[in-house]
Amino acid sequence: MTEPATSISILLIDDEALIRAGLRALLELEGFRVVGEAGEARGGIRLAGEFHPDIVVLDIAMPGMSGLDAVAPIKKASPATKVVIASQHEGHSYVRQALEAGADGYLSKASDPQDLRAAIEAVSSGESFLSPRLAGTFAAGSHADGLVPATGLRLDRLTPREREVFQLIAVGRANKEIA
Repeated sequence: MTEPATSISILLIDDEALIRAGLRALLELEGFRVVGEAGEARGGIRLAGEFHPDIVVLDIAMPGMSGLDAVAPIKKASPATKVVIASQHEGHSYVRQALEAGADGYLSKASDPQDLRAAIEAVSSGESFLSPRLAGTFAAGSHADGLVPATGLRLDRLTPREREVFQLIAVGRANKEIA
């Protein structure tokens, strides 16, 4: 264990309970205070407004509302809260969309555990954070990331509801469930 952290309060929002448990254990071991957890974005937004944590650690891909669409409502519910995205998505477009949505940091879930502490400390002191694993890719990808032709459909052009519907279709939900 490293030197105890200040009493930085953290809210975890991830749809995978095992990931939340692992993040909680790691953060508490580092001396941070986890004030709550949510398994979906809307519940996380509500908890952010209730607890006003210093930092929210937020996943992108969740059922219902995506983490990208949750950043602005989290910051509206708790204006002083910083948001760190922790996602398995390492593509340039995800990082760019997260930062444009107002995220203060972006961490790959494949990062070294000490990067989580670095991200928390950086954003809590007013800095931005991009995990070292992604920094080179993001810098190199400041032009198109090559995943979608420039003239093709771009997910960042969809409204939040259109993205939500698209995500629900992708996970195999029926039209009635989506409606």
